[in-house]
Parts: sequence; C-alpha cells; structure tokens
Amino acid sequence: MHFTKMEGLGNDYIYVNLQKETVEDPVLLAKRISDRHFGVGSDGLVLIGSSRIADLRMIMYNMDGSRGKMCGNAARCIGKYAYEMGLTDKTEISLETDSGIKHLKLLVKNNQVEMINVDMGCPEFTPSNIPCKFDGNWNQTVKAGDRVFMANVLSMGNPHAVIFLDTPVESFDVALYGAAIERSPEFPEGVNVEFVNVLSETSVRMRVWERGSGITLACGTGACATAFAAIHHGFCKREMSVELDGGSLAIEWKSDGHVWMQGPARFICEGEYEL
Repeated sequence: MHFTKMEGLGNDYIYVNLQKETVEDPVLLAKRISDRHFGVGSDGLVLIGSSRIADLRMIMYNMDGSRGKMCGNAARCIGKYAYEMGLTDKTEISLETDSGIKHLKLLVKNNQVEMINVDMGCPEFTPSNIPCKFDGNWNQTVKAGDRVFMANVLSMGNPHAVIFLDTPVESFDVALYGAAIERSPEFPEGVNVEFVNVLSETSVRMRVWERGSGITLACGTGACATAFAAIHHGFCKREMSVELDGGSLAIEWKSDGHVWMQGPARFICEGEYEL
C-alpha cells in the first residue's frame, strides 16, 4: 500500500489515497501504521476518498484506532496533497468530513501550496451535539485527579474542553490532567483538552491533549475552540494567533459566526507499507 506522511505544525498523519489504494480494516491499519517503533509513526491515519457532495472526502482515525470526526491540520494537508498530487487544479476546495463539509482556500505560488485557509464552521454548544452530559451552560467545572478546573466546553466538529491557566502552561502536566479529563464520565465520547495562557489581546499559548492520541504538537480544531473562547471572554480580539508546540496558527472569528484557520502543511515522506 502506498502512503504519504504529512504534517501540519508537527501534527503528523499517514495519508492514503483511496482512489488508488484499498484499505479493508482502517482501525487495525491506524493502530499499526501509527506506531512510532513498529510502524511508520504518526498521530493517526487519514484516508482521502471521493465524495458525491464535495470535491473530496476525509476519513480519519486516531492512533488508537478510534474514529475522528474532524481535524483542522489534516484538512490543510489534504488541500496541499490534492493540489500538488494532481487530484484537483482548483484553489478553492470543498471537503466532506464526518462533521460536515469544510471549505478550503489554497494560497499557491509557483505551483506550490504555501498556506491553507479553512472555514471551520461555527462553534457548537448544544450538549447532545458536543456530546457531553452537562447542562446548557458552556462554562463547567471538571474534576481531574486532585484538581478542579473551569472549562469552556464546545465542539468545533469534535468535542473540546478549553481551560485557561494562571500558571505557565510550559511547566503544566498536560499528560496527567489531560488524560483524566478525556476519560471523565461527563464526556461519553471523550474530549480534547486545551490548556491555555493568554499572552496578549492578539495571542495565546496553547498545549493540547488529544483524545485517542495523547499530547500532540498541534490541534487545528483545538486552536479554533481556544481562540473562540478567548475572544468570547474578551481576552483577545477577533483576529489572533494561537501558539502551539509545533508552531503558530492564525485564527479569525468572522461576523457571520464562522471560525477561519490559516496555517501551513508539509510533505514528510512517502513509501510502501506492507499490509
């Protein structure tokens, strides 16, 4: 099976083009190919397929084999892949995901995609749609080990709990508390957890624990959820940057309620994987 490995700010996935390859057991493949010792190594598996309602379809799996509904970094990578691998010659692409159709705008120079803008849609607060077992208030207390945190609970295509810290996030134990919150009974399908420091009215620093993958260097939907929460609380302006372990994403909350994300994508390698 031919594969391509790509990364968006260090959030790396293995990409397989279903127009050329057949994947019979994507759950098992995601677990095996993502293993950083016995596989290729990645945060998960992304399948690029055809769609009857959009230009392309994204089907993604976390490294533990669980299905992910949406990934902003993977969406950007698919935009670059599709254009530079000849799947499309359009610079505006519609992408079918498990959380709806997303629209991508490619910034191209000398036939290379340098930057990708993604319309990530509107934040979702309805508990059953996140999903979570809280009431309609999106500010909730969550327990993790010996601590209680105030979390902003919302969905940007997948569930997020955004937590603003008074202490430096660089020295914060993301693994300990992120894992505990992910497994909280209030989140029946798990949750991505963002720990955040506000740096200025135009910038925040975020570290993330992703459900099914653990600590990753970047999370596009998490950056959007974090930016929205920071703007909503009056910490930041509508255009801002989110600084992640793997780099920076530009986020804008537009007047129509949609959150747009801009960032890069990069090819790492390609090869053959023996199924």
